[in-house]
Amino acid sequence: MAEFVYPPVIGAALTAFRALDVRVKIVGAEHIPATGGAVLVSNHISYLDFLFAGLGAYRGGKRKTRFMAKDDVFKHRISGPLMRGMKHIPVDRTDGQPAYEAAVRALKAGEVVGVFPEATISRSFMLKKFKTGAARMAADSGAPLLPVVLWGTQQLWTKGRPKTLTKRHVPVTIMIGEPIRLGPDDKPVMVTRKLRAAMSAMLDQAQTEYPGKPAGPDDSWWLPAHLGGTAPTLEVAEAEDEAEAVAKAERRAARG
Repeated sequence: MAEFVYPPVIGAALTAFRALDVRVKIVGAEHIPATGGAVLVSNHISYLDFLFAGLGAYRGGKRKTRFMAKDDVFKHRISGPLMRGMKHIPVDRTDGQPAYEAAVRALKAGEVVGVFPEATISRSFMLKKFKTGAARMAADSGAPLLPVVLWGTQQLWTKGRPKTLTKRHVPVTIMIGEPIRLGPDDKPVMVTRKLRAAMSAMLDQAQTEYPGKPAGPDDSWWLPAHLGGTAPTLEVAEAEDEAEAVAKAERRAARG
């Protein structure tokens, strides 16, 4: 079936990256399967991660990734038609089963489905706890897990910081790991631990080899605390996430 929305969106993104001289480096493109379903699993540090994770799959094997995303994005007057046109998968956070079933169907049909197992952006820029949905999708569909790590995207637009979409010359690393194939006796919880361990090692490598440096003390916010930056530690970031979730629940309750 012809794709009328995805190609021009990819073209627009690539044009914007060139105009801003976003210095994209893709490592491990050979791991992108040429055909068949795959669960692309990415860390989450920026609102633009779906663009860069999708770019890794596209550059690596001309694969178009169908990302799972909260359904609010599909209700927006601008992003909604684009998301539907690119055949991304809406997720109702009050009932995720229909989205899960849609994702498994897409995987069995040979699609690449994109998942952010942390569910929300990591304020610490380190890996949060992983949900097991990606491993369960792989088990139910027979598709491999494809670990992807992004680094540098947080400098462009992340949670709690102003957009800097016009910032030039930002290096962005897209690291693609070896596919993880599940055996018939593999348990989703154990596979998720293996997946997170692999992505943690990849993230360490991406951070160590990253060519960008803070422009000064006020620009160290995008570096994790253990690398000398001023980003919150994982523990502090988790406490902030919990406080935000409570505040949102209270606002919903107040609206009735």
